[in-house]
Amino acid sequence: MVREIFRNKQIVLGLVVILFMAGIATFAPFIATYSPYEQNLSPEARIQPPSREHWFGTDDLGRDLFSRMVYGARTSLSVGFIAVGIMLTVGITLGVLAGYYGGWIDFIIMRLVEVMMCFPTLYLILILLAFLGPSIFYVMAVIGLTSWMGLTRFVRAEFLSLREREFVIAAKALGATDLRIAFRHILPNALAPVFVSITFSLGGAILVENSLSFLGLGVQIPIPSWGNIISTGRFYIESAWWLTLFPGLAILITVLSFYLVGDGLRAVLDPRLKR
Repeated sequence: MVREIFRNKQIVLGLVVILFMAGIATFAPFIATYSPYEQNLSPEARIQPPSREHWFGTDDLGRDLFSRMVYGARTSLSVGFIAVGIMLTVGITLGVLAGYYGGWIDFIIMRLVEVMMCFPTLYLILILLAFLGPSIFYVMAVIGLTSWMGLTRFVRAEFLSLREREFVIAAKALGATDLRIAFRHILPNALAPVFVSITFSLGGAILVENSLSFLGLGVQIPIPSWGNIISTGRFYIESAWWLTLFPGLAILITVLSFYLVGDGLRAVLDPRLKR
């Protein structure tokens, strides 16, 4: 299985780009040539095009755009991974409870899933952030707590098909607890569709975070984010194309890489697509 995954060029290409972005985010203080917060309000430093001194140019406050892009990668990836971590915790826990126990527990959880899925996710996030106020911590929490429904359904479906298998019956006969059976025996066998869901969710979380930052409800200036860089650059789109082009390409490449990995994993793990 692992060999098939790394033979898929689509997955390998996506992983290379993701690891490259993760490396930039991790070593941002060593890669950035200037401080992302350092301003230079002199006329000759503001809205300068890309040059040897400022590789991606400067913004309206004279800040180095390359440095802000590097730190923006750290912001976007951090929000994406933490939000997906929250989503995994909630989604897997509820999916395990619904699929393993069934009955009234399954009924309550699935009704909650249906209620949550009735609301468009982005509008629900906008409503919650309008009450809570813009903050990077609220963005992480809200994205994670509004995107677990699909994962819960995946895990529940896998548990429903696996809980009557022979190895589960054998574990019960040996006296294993429900917690051990669910998380030690069944869950590892139910993770194949979860991995696909994680990659798509990571790309979606990064896209949502940058959308919120563009609207002014996500990461707040002066903290750099690709979304708020584009938000600032839209006022100078005719005279300073670099303020929207570079962060826009960064969002496109990063999100597309996660989607490529997810689509490749689905092709490898789903036997129907193999045929």
